[in-house]
Amino acid sequence: MKLVHLYTDGACKGNPGPGGWGAILRYKNIEKEISGGEASTTNNRMEMMAMIRALEQLKEPCHVVATSDSRYLLDGLEKGWAKTWRSRDWRKKDGKPALNPDLWEHLLTLTDQHKMEYHWIRGHAGHPENERADQLAVEAAERYARVGRG
Repeated sequence: MKLVHLYTDGACKGNPGPGGWGAILRYKNIEKEISGGEASTTNNRMEMMAMIRALEQLKEPCHVVATSDSRYLLDGLEKGWAKTWRSRDWRKKDGKPALNPDLWEHLLTLTDQHKMEYHWIRGHAGHPENERADQLAVEAAERYARVGRG
């Protein structure tokens, strides 16, 4: 299996508001940056979209080392929360609806195709790839904020 390092981040101008996501994929010495966003979204959705769009870039099953500053994203995947919510028809333990079931479903489908390893890092703490993913996400959010202002 190819070893791919993945760094993701999401940003939102208001929560909800215009948002952006950024991701860096690294395989050996090859690096690819991707980003995008939405006019009205949340920070958590952008964190998830960064991971989704990055994993969609992979053309075959890989060993993916995913690094993010989002506990929501990583805990949902690594601790099995999302799979549990899905098994309860997208309900949390307290019976309340789980948020973002559309994105969790897509993420679970994608992550099941790969050998996943997750690493949490503190955001805005000088980690070069996290800082760059954040920059990509903020730039995308700003593009969508400008579009919304007309």
